Amino acid sequence: MSVDSPQSTNLLRFITEYPTSTSSYDEMCSATEALRPHWDYVIRALETLGAQELARRTHEAKRLLRENGVTYNVYDDPQGMARFWELDLVPMLVTSQEWSTIERGLLQRAELLNLILADLYGPRTLIARGLLPPEVVHAHPGFLLPCVGVRPAGTCSLPLYTADLARAPDGSVWVIGDRTQAPSGAGYALENRIVLSRVLPSLYRDSHVHRLALFFRTLRTTLSALAPQRRDNPRIVLLTPGPGNETYFEHAYLANYLGFLLVQGSDLAVRDGRVWLSTVGGLQPVDVILRRVDDTFCDPLELRADSLLGIPGLLQAARLGQVAVVNPLGSSVLENPALMAFLPNLARQLLGQDLRLPSVATWWCGSEEERAYVLTHLDSLVIKPIFPHPSTATVFGARLSLAERQRLTEQIRAQPHLFVGQEHVALSTAPVLSDGGLAPRPLVLRTFLVARDDSYVVMPGGLTRVSPSLDNWIVSNQRGGVSKDTWVLASEPERDVSLLPAAARAVDVIRSRGEVPGRVADNLFWLGRYAERAEGTARLLRTVLMRLVEADATREDTSLPVLLRVVTHLTTTYPGFVGEGAEARFAALEDEVLDVIGNRQRPGSLQFTLTGLTLAARSVRDRLSDDSWRAINGLAQVFVEQPLQLSVAINGLEQLIFRLAAFTGLTTERMSRGYGWHFLDMGRRLERALFGSGLLSAVCISAEDSGTALWEALLAISDNLVTYRRRYRSSPQEAPVLDLLLLDEGAPRAVGYQLMRLQEHVTALPKKTVLSHRSSEERAVLEALTMLRLADLDRLLLVPPGKEEREALDQLLSRLGYLLHSLSDAITLSYFRQTELPQQLVDIQ
Repeated sequence: MSVDSPQSTNLLRFITEYPTSTSSYDEMCSATEALRPHWDYVIRALETLGAQELARRTHEAKRLLRENGVTYNVYDDPQGMARFWELDLVPMLVTSQEWSTIERGLLQRAELLNLILADLYGPRTLIARGLLPPEVVHAHPGFLLPCVGVRPAGTCSLPLYTADLARAPDGSVWVIGDRTQAPSGAGYALENRIVLSRVLPSLYRDSHVHRLALFFRTLRTTLSALAPQRRDNPRIVLLTPGPGNETYFEHAYLANYLGFLLVQGSDLAVRDGRVWLSTVGGLQPVDVILRRVDDTFCDPLELRADSLLGIPGLLQAARLGQVAVVNPLGSSVLENPALMAFLPNLARQLLGQDLRLPSVATWWCGSEEERAYVLTHLDSLVIKPIFPHPSTATVFGARLSLAERQRLTEQIRAQPHLFVGQEHVALSTAPVLSDGGLAPRPLVLRTFLVARDDSYVVMPGGLTRVSPSLDNWIVSNQRGGVSKDTWVLASEPERDVSLLPAAARAVDVIRSRGEVPGRVADNLFWLGRYAERAEGTARLLRTVLMRLVEADATREDTSLPVLLRVVTHLTTTYPGFVGEGAEARFAALEDEVLDVIGNRQRPGSLQFTLTGLTLAARSVRDRLSDDSWRAINGLAQVFVEQPLQLSVAINGLEQLIFRLAAFTGLTTERMSRGYGWHFLDMGRRLERALFGSGLLSAVCISAEDSGTALWEALLAISDNLVTYRRRYRSSPQEAPVLDLLLLDEGAPRAVGYQLMRLQEHVTALPKKTVLSHRSSEERAVLEALTMLRLADLDRLLLVPPGKEEREALDQLLSRLGYLLHSLSDAITLSYFRQTELPQQLVDIQ
C-alpha cells in the first residue's frame, strides 16, 4: 500500500503488506490504500515497538486477562464452558469529529425508542394510528401483556440502550441491531481499556483518548435516582442468572466496580409488595434492580412459570412502584428487527426529524409488497426471525442450497409476519495483529447509552468485536470473535474523572458487617473448606511423593504403607490402598497416587477438590479482591501437563501449596471482618479441624509402632516440624506430637486452635431470634472444645491390656468428627436457607 506523507517511506512490512479491498470500507486505509491521518501516530508507535515487542505485550495482555479471570462462557464447548476473553492489541480508532456525528444519531435513536416503548405499554396510539402493524408487536414474545400499564420508575421508559453499529462500503454508519432488554458488553469494554492502558501506557496517554469513567458515574447516578423513595443511599442490586451465564464475569465485575450487590433470583423475595434481599441477618429492602436476566424469566408468577432465575411477585412490586427494574420488564420488544422497517416514519411522526443513523435496510415480510421483494431477492439478503429461536436461525440467502431455499420460502409464506429480510452489509474491516503483521478483519462496534435527566449520555467508544477470519460474515464471541478497545481520539489531553461524584454533604460514617445473602454465605463457607481441603491434601501427597523418590528407601520405609492408607481415608478415594485389590495398587502405587492428584473426574481427588474450589469462588467473584482472584486463577494452571510425571507432580504440589497460602494470606489480611469473612474462615477452620482429627485417627489410634519416620511425616504434613524441633530439640515422640497436633490452642494447625476460632466465629454470627438456650451450632462447638480441654493426654495414649488400639483416643476423635459435621449441618440450617421475615418484623418479635 502507499501512504500520504513523505515520512512514510520507513513503514514496516506489516503496514506495506496490509491487504485492502474495494468491496468494503477499511478503518485504517482509504480506498486509494493511503493511511488515514488519525491512524498515523498509533501505527508509527506500534512500528517502533517492532514485531518481537508486540508479541511480548500481546502475551502480557493475555496474562492480565487470565489473572483477572476475564471469561466469556461458551455453551456446549468441548474445551470447557469458560473461555478466556480475547483482546487484540491494536485499538479501533474514531476521530472526535466523526464520533460527534455518531453520538447525535445514537441520542436521537435512544429517545425515539424510549417514546415507542412508553407508547406500547401505555396508550398504544402507534398501533391505533396505523403507524405500527399489530402483528409486529403482538407476535413478538418480548411484548408482555402483564406489563401493560406498569409505570416505569422515573420519567424514562428505557434507561439503558445499546446499539450495534456497522459501516457501509461508502463509509456511512448503520445500526444493525438494537439491544434493550439486558444490554451486555460495557464491563468488557472497561476491562479492555484497563488492560490496554497497562500494556501500551505511553501510546494510550499520548493519544488523548476520551475516558470512560463519566459514563459509569452517570450510570450510578441514574440508578440511584430511580429508587422509589429517592434515598441518599439506596440499595441497588445487580441480578444475574448465575456463574453459568455467558457474561457472568461482566456481572461480577460491574457489581464490584459500581459498588452494587451481585444477587441471584433465590437471594430475593417479595413480601407485602416490596422486594427484599435475604441475608444471614434477615431480609433487607431493595430499591433498584439492574437486571441481567431476560425479562420473561424474571417473574415465574406472572411471566414464565418454569423459570428458576426470577423472583415470584417481582412484576407486582414494580406495578406498585415499590422497586425500579432496569431495564423495565417487557423492553425486549424493541429488539424486534421488524421495527427497523418502521423507524424512519416513526422518527418523523414522533420527533419531526429524519433518522440521523439509519438502520440496515429491512423489509418486514408481513407486508405483501415487501414479502414479494424478499422472496425475489433471497440470494442477496439476510433472513431473520423477528425473535431468535433455535429452530429459526439467521440465514444468509447466498449460502442456501436449492432445497434449503425452497424450505425457507415455504416457512415465510406460512407465517410471513415472523420474518424480515435485511440487506447483507459488507462490514468494514480493521487491522488485527496476526503472524507478526497486520491483517484486516470484519468488525461490529457496540455502543452504550444511559439516561440522564431528559436525555442520554453515550459512552465515548464502546466494545469493538472482530470476526476470527476475513471471510467470516458473523461477528460473535460465541463463534470465536476477538475484541478491541475503542479509542475516541480527543484533540487535547483528557482530564481524569472519578467514578464517584463529589458528595453534596458530609456522609455518615458506617461500620457495617456487610449484606451477605445466604447463598453467598454458603459459597464462602465452602470456598474456605475447599481451599483448606486442597492444601491439606496437597501437603499429604507431597510428603508421600517425597518418600517415593528417596533413593533405595521406598520399600524399607515402614511409614509409607500407613501414609498411603491415610491418603485413601482422607481423600475418600476408595478402594485405593485399603479396599479390595489394594495389593495390586501397592505394587503400582505411583500410578495410584498420581491418579489421586490429577484425575479431575475422580471424587475426592486433588483436581476434583480444586474444581469445587473454583466453582465456589466464581459464585462469589464480586466478594474477592483482584489479588485474591488472581491467586484462585493460578490454581488452574498448576497441573495442566497430562499425563502427570512424578517430578512434575512434586513441583506442581509445591506451587499449589504456595498459591493456596497466598490466597489464605490475602483473604486474612485484606478482607474486612464482616459476616462474609466469618463464613469463609469458619469453613477453613472446620475443614482444618476435620483434616487434623482424621489424620490423627488414621495414624495414632493403632498401638503399632511405625517409628520416628511416621511422627516426622505427621509434623511435616501439618506444617509443625519446625515448631516441634524448636520446642523439644529431640526426635519426635508420640505424646508431644499428639499434644501439638490436637490439644495445643496456641498452635495454629492444632485441632484445639481451630475449635477456639470456630467458637469465636459462631458467637459473632447474627442471631435472627432470641433463644432461651444456646443454639445448635453453639452447643456443638462448645462440647467439642470442652471435650478437648478436659482430655487427659496420658489417658489418650494408653493402650488397655489385651487391646491393640488406644480406645480413649478413638472415642474422642470419633465424637469430635461427629460434632464437627453436626456443626456444619447446624450452620447450613441456620444461615444458608432463605429467610422468611423482613428484619423489621424480626426485631418486633
